[in-house]
Amino acid sequence: MYAGPESALGVMVSGLRERRSVAEAQAVEKFDCVVIGGGAAGLMCAATAGQRGRRVLVLEHTKKVGKKILMSGGGRCNFTNYEVEPRHYRSENAHFCISALRRFTPDDFLELVHKYQLPYHEKTLGQLFCDHKSRDILNLLLAECELGQVEIRTNSPVHKVEPLPAGVQARFRLTLDAGLVDCESLVVATGGLSIPTMGATGFGYDLAKQFALKVTPRQAALVPFTLKGRWLRVAQELAGVSAPVRVSCQGQSFVEAMLFTHKGLSGPAMLQISNYWSPGEAIEVDFLPGESLRYLLDEWRSSGAKAGLKTLLSRYLPGRFVAAWLDAHPELSALADKPVAQYRNTELDALVLCFQHWRCVPNGTEGYRTAEVTRGGVNTDGVSSKTFEAKSVPGLYFVGEVLDVTGWLGGYNFQWAWASGYCAGQYV
Repeated sequence: MYAGPESALGVMVSGLRERRSVAEAQAVEKFDCVVIGGGAAGLMCAATAGQRGRRVLVLEHTKKVGKKILMSGGGRCNFTNYEVEPRHYRSENAHFCISALRRFTPDDFLELVHKYQLPYHEKTLGQLFCDHKSRDILNLLLAECELGQVEIRTNSPVHKVEPLPAGVQARFRLTLDAGLVDCESLVVATGGLSIPTMGATGFGYDLAKQFALKVTPRQAALVPFTLKGRWLRVAQELAGVSAPVRVSCQGQSFVEAMLFTHKGLSGPAMLQISNYWSPGEAIEVDFLPGESLRYLLDEWRSSGAKAGLKTLLSRYLPGRFVAAWLDAHPELSALADKPVAQYRNTELDALVLCFQHWRCVPNGTEGYRTAEVTRGGVNTDGVSSKTFEAKSVPGLYFVGEVLDVTGWLGGYNFQWAWASGYCAGQYV
């Protein structure tokens, strides 16, 4: 006899279907390893683990992986540096990075570059860039992931991470929009706070704290400085002017280009030193690195040079800068029209101070909006430098920028991503 939808049998069947539907929706997927974050370190780790035979899932909360790879190096990706040493990194534990950097070197990454026949070139200071587009490096990583049969899901934010009870094969359960995922190894490769418009969040730090790992103070790094008052007006007047300088702070110095902007000071030199600067500290700038202005002034004075100071200094510095810089120092502006042969020693000393020992306290930085990296992060004292596993949480790994390891400008942060991702990938 037919049982209509309102009959007892119909209700029973309907209920059965509903319960089965709920059960299917709550079915748990299982992976050996889940990597949270589809950036440089995450993709390298996933590819390495996948090629070891591990079943790997990469979860990226934005709509595409490798966003910072694509925008880096002006779209050509400064993917490593010929010279990579621990001194090129800043961390509260200066020794943490040594092991990984030795186990995966720039030559190791170049092997991958050669494997895919990607053309590249060296710029200044050992920096290696793609000849074509940054997309080449991302495609390399995706090809390596494909070799390892890695599954990659974009638009997949992680809402919750829970540890599973001892004795269960999996160690962690992740709640996603699409359902639940269990895994034995969980890799946090979420990066830092820099460039939030590209999806940067503090999720990795929050996850570390959830599992009682310490996180060091964070600060925007490799970032331009902002100025205020008198020096901001000078910078705005000189916006667009660039010159090689030596900049120093906290016992660290860099000789690279500096650029005046409408907000303050930028260029490679300023970005580099920002990694060592703290609010309220002064930076010192030498606008004639490799030269002795006092020696030059003495030579000009003793030879009876007839040219004016602006003309003489413009042989070494942009003329627009020299004029504005003297005007910015009222006590020196009168020297511009005075014959150098008539300069007193005190005036020579003042010029040296002005051009080779200029000290300035920046108002701040442009912040995470334009910062290339985040200084600080998950405290490395709680992480194994060999495996990158949290010492107190078996199966939980941290790689890349989320850790308290920050490299110089020049390909060093990508090399850290490759090295940390590769080393962790050997164990996850």
